[in-house]
Amino acid sequence: MKIHKEGRRILFVTLLILLTLNLLMFYFNRGNTLVNGLFAGATAIIFLLILQFFRSPYRHMFTHEDLLIAPADGKVVVIENVFEPEYFEDERKQISIFMSPINVHVTRNPISGLVKYFKYHPGNYLVAWHPKSSTQNERTTVVVESDAGPLVLFRQIAGAMARRIVWYVNEGDEVSQGEEFGFIKFGSRVDVFVPVDSDVKVELGQKVKGGETVICQLKV
Repeated sequence: MKIHKEGRRILFVTLLILLTLNLLMFYFNRGNTLVNGLFAGATAIIFLLILQFFRSPYRHMFTHEDLLIAPADGKVVVIENVFEPEYFEDERKQISIFMSPINVHVTRNPISGLVKYFKYHPGNYLVAWHPKSSTQNERTTVVVESDAGPLVLFRQIAGAMARRIVWYVNEGDEVSQGEEFGFIKFGSRVDVFVPVDSDVKVELGQKVKGGETVICQLKV
């Protein structure tokens, strides 16, 4: 287990603030050890909660040109055919994974290939399970021409708590399945859009692991 680079500064600043608060508490409230102890315990819990947001566990990843792996940890909340208006402008199969605050927040490439399209969209911060969050919230859209041939679109979506999306890909990049393509701070969701004839390998409500769980097989 390691701490993700996106969390190191936040954790350092948080630790300094909490230590300062504890020192002030012990200095001005020296006669009340019970309250001081409870305050110290509460701040320790706060720090540990923030720490777990930024954990980056090792994953046993594999690569296969026609299998999509989960781009994030979380729960499958959508499997349906929808009209995708931003890039394809036709019907696609959508698979959405909701990331709670206790999930790992790293997002990974679900497939290897060439990035044909990338766009960042500023937007709102509706709760991630809201039907309009996919088109109205702050988000990034990535389209990869997979090594197997079909185009795959995946989208990081900010939520009510997640107020910053980080990405590491740009148009023209070659990406490898399982490698990090970004990070969503404090949870949200990732949508994946594949051809409608793709064979979905997961079910609604299923918990998946980013970089490990196969979610779909492309028809090639």
